Amino acid sequence: MTFEPARTTLLMIDMQMGFIDPESGLCIAGASASIPACEAALRTARSQDVPVLHVRRRYAADGSDVEPVRLKAWEEGGRPLSPAWPESLDPPHGLEPLAGEAILEKPRFSAFFGTDLHARLESLGVRSLVLIGTTTPNCIRSTCYDALSLGYDVAVVSDATSSRTPEVQKANLDDMGFIGATVCTASELQGLLCQE
Repeated sequence: MTFEPARTTLLMIDMQMGFIDPESGLCIAGASASIPACEAALRTARSQDVPVLHVRRRYAADGSDVEPVRLKAWEEGGRPLSPAWPESLDPPHGLEPLAGEAILEKPRFSAFFGTDLHARLESLGVRSLVLIGTTTPNCIRSTCYDALSLGYDVAVVSDATSSRTPEVQKANLDDMGFIGATVCTASELQGLLCQE
């Protein structure tokens, strides 16, 4: 399968210091190691004129909109991804948006939940999505399944995504591949994007 760049968007999901900084209660063990592959995927997308959308999480400083299942870890871990810890909202060096690249804030795991993402993509004629970021079993997987349900072709860049353990990463990538997503590496992404 190949994706036409003019009808593809790359979503970089939750690559923020609140998920990368070891001091954060929401730190994902594999997220930091995926930064070079994320940079490579971004370079490939930009070189092919594939739009990049930076999808981010932002909580209220008082925690009123934090998912109940992660509220305790959030409170005890410095209240990341909120104005209570402003630096945790930022992307790591090298993954900052370029001029003209949009940012979408999402309230839950999937980038489609409670956002206008589907309407945005439809208005641009997008039919394919490339997913990078963290975490694979939560935000990447829920976004992938929602995208597939809405009729998009989806590619998940395996080394530009991350999980708590290699075993969790492999199991989730295998499941997404089984259900119909294309799983590729950052170095394989260039070949996936084909000018029609």
